[in-house]
Amino acid sequence: MNKICLLAGLAAVAIGGLAASPVLLAGGTGITNPSLPTQATKTVAPSSGKVKVKVKKKTSRRRAPSLRIAAKKLFGHERRPADLPPSSIGFYSKGCLAGAKMLPPTGKYWQAMRLSRNRNWGHPTLVALVEKLAKDAHDKDHWNGLLVGDLTQPRGGPMLSGHKSHQIGLDADVWLREMPKRVMSRQEREKFQPISMLKNALSVDDKKFTHKIFALIRRAASYREVARVGVNPAIKHALCKMAGGDKPWLSKIQSWPGHHYHMHIRIKCPPGSKSCRGQGRPGGTSFAASKKWYRNAKAWADLPAAEKKRRTARANKKRKKHKPKPQITLAGLPSACRTVLTAKARDKIEDVVILPIKKPVGQVVTAPAPDSAPAPVPTLARRQ
Repeated sequence: MNKICLLAGLAAVAIGGLAASPVLLAGGTGITNPSLPTQATKTVAPSSGKVKVKVKKKTSRRRAPSLRIAAKKLFGHERRPADLPPSSIGFYSKGCLAGAKMLPPTGKYWQAMRLSRNRNWGHPTLVALVEKLAKDAHDKDHWNGLLVGDLTQPRGGPMLSGHKSHQIGLDADVWLREMPKRVMSRQEREKFQPISMLKNALSVDDKKFTHKIFALIRRAASYREVARVGVNPAIKHALCKMAGGDKPWLSKIQSWPGHHYHMHIRIKCPPGSKSCRGQGRPGGTSFAASKKWYRNAKAWADLPAAEKKRRTARANKKRKKHKPKPQITLAGLPSACRTVLTAKARDKIEDVVILPIKKPVGQVVTAPAPDSAPAPVPTLARRQ
């Protein structure tokens, strides 16, 4: 009986010693005990009997997620940029961004809006261009400063809401409303409303679409780095008339649906971004094309409501039914985006500006005028 107890005790000690070790040896193959950490392994020197502890260094790269996960769920939750050299990867609507730079929330000549979205990031070339535009608009076109909308996320990629493009850090939305002569708080920047430039679906409001707006759009299109600028078709038509016909800078201005309270600036692929795919010069940007749009849009607007309904029903009947496009997965993006997603985050963020959380003392916050909120505008142009 005593021998049995003694053998049982020795077996328990042996099993306990093995269980305490994170690695069990079975037939010469390492089997990891999932209940214990794997960073440290214990080895016993047979001669000295001393225990040596070897600790594995933590990897800076995160575990790669499944390639079948929707890419917007991965990139949309990233809060910091990838610690990689700056590079725009892929296409404007299908790619990602390495080494993003933050547009500071507040500059001398600009204020970034909707900060809760965390979309004031871009390729360093884009950030530099936005800052240059803001300074030039202030110094040469007499603007107080710019209100800057979305650029992209810290690592680019598809977004949880909103834009289909803005994925590679080369797109920027700039409001067509002048910056107030004060620093707005974070709360104000979430609620402060842009102003629609349209009087109706065919024309701009001359009281709002002033020469200062015209000069700002012209200046943005004049930069060599800019590939195209998207504005509402009615704004494009007004620009052509105010310019007196076709001009070199107007060839970069493209009619896009919506875009009646901001312009969408898109720059060319910057040097060093070997995986970036550009678009070239936009087509259909002549004054003649704008006049044709206006004639067609006006003819549609002048139709009786019953005729519009009949033609719309007939067009819908002829139109082929298309299945909704599946969400872009990580596998659908360029392979380099997997490296961007799993790269460690950059710890140091440059030019961080702390904004006032509450309303500035002694300053009155004025609400936008009732007619300043953009009204719904029918889509009269095809998406480019």
